[in-house]
Amino acid sequence: MPTKATKTDPLTTGTMNLWQLSLLGVACTLGTGYFLGAGIGLTMGGASMLILFLLAAVGTYFVLDALIQMTNANPQQGSFRAYAQLAYGRWAGFSCGWIYWGSQLMIMGSQLAALSLFTRFWFPAVPMWLFAVIYASLGVGVILLGAKAFERSEHFFALIKVSALLMFLLIAAAAIVGWISGGLHPLAFPITHATFLPSGLKGSWSSFIYAFYAFGGTEMMGLFAMRLKKPSEASKAGTLMILLLAILYIISLFLVLTLLPLHALHEKKSPFQVSLESYPLPFVPHVFNAILIIAAFSTMVASLFAVTAILVALAQDHDAPLIFARKTKGVRQIPYAALAFTTGGMAAAVVLALILPENLYTFISTAAGLTLLFIWLFILLSSGRLLPRSSSLSFKRWSGILLILCAISGAACHPTTRPGFWISLLFILLIALITYVLHLTWRPNSKKRY
Repeated sequence: MPTKATKTDPLTTGTMNLWQLSLLGVACTLGTGYFLGAGIGLTMGGASMLILFLLAAVGTYFVLDALIQMTNANPQQGSFRAYAQLAYGRWAGFSCGWIYWGSQLMIMGSQLAALSLFTRFWFPAVPMWLFAVIYASLGVGVILLGAKAFERSEHFFALIKVSALLMFLLIAAAAIVGWISGGLHPLAFPITHATFLPSGLKGSWSSFIYAFYAFGGTEMMGLFAMRLKKPSEASKAGTLMILLLAILYIISLFLVLTLLPLHALHEKKSPFQVSLESYPLPFVPHVFNAILIIAAFSTMVASLFAVTAILVALAQDHDAPLIFARKTKGVRQIPYAALAFTTGGMAAAVVLALILPENLYTFISTAAGLTLLFIWLFILLSSGRLLPRSSSLSFKRWSGILLILCAISGAACHPTTRPGFWISLLFILLIALITYVLHLTWRPNSKKRY
């Protein structure tokens, strides 16, 4: 059976308010998946991405609502991995845990590579691997300070990232009303057919994955929902977080498309940087480069924290070596072995990020996002078995599943996302094969020891 949350674990002590959990969710979610990934989606789907972001927000809400309801009914330290095991058996918990660990590992590698690239904007002569080592060390340092230090830093990063989007909204609005002039492109609202569907319905369908990718990390709220002083407020916190992000996402993308024609967007640059660089604002590129660094570092640290917690839960359920479950004594309770193992995997991911061709690692990053949606599917499917049956829950569950499957299938239809689709499929099949082989050694109602 999965390990039930206890009051002695620093992840389960009720110390957070509603707004603190909402802000932590923003910190775990708002990162380069939006600041950079949205640009790729816009080049493929154009202004139709505004509708797709709304649909992705609805699908994300259904996933988070199901996860929080399961958490309130039966708090589990392993969160979605534990609920998959309770719903479908040990094979589901094992595969979900290791698929999530692997996908987040690839995401962390891409975040560190992005951090290195952003920092070279100021220091072009310094090798990227050195920046990757520095940021990885800083991230591990934050985790070693304990759960409270992690929360405080993420709250701070969240405020900076939200403030950055608000600053962009103000600057863009000032440009539209004529308070800032000198833009390189004429202003035009994205209402034409060519802007709305630049690549037809197929291109819009294929870009759906990037709308969901911008909400990646929301599932981490399940790991922190138990820390609320009033657990009943978890659903409100999740709704507030998704509503805030959806509003900021849609308005900011609408302004980007108003300031820039689609052909001016660049897949390898943030659309916010590109749109503001077209105006005589000399400090803006530096400001947004700093914001991108903060965004990437924040989500990288959040991923490191989450996968370390998942690895500990796997070990406690005997689905990973038991040494990973050991923690230091005291208030912080740092799982050094699990953190060291994850850090080693992150280092390997960084090496791959820096030595592999750029396009190839882009495909791997896309694959990580697709495998994350696989976890979201399991959250919805698990809720169908663990929560009381009702027409409302069934509607939300199957609507969420349909939206996620639509995004996953669309990724197979475009040359930009198709390689990532196949990589994610092969990765999931590999975990499935390992799970099947180990399943043959598992005894009914027993736990395998390492």
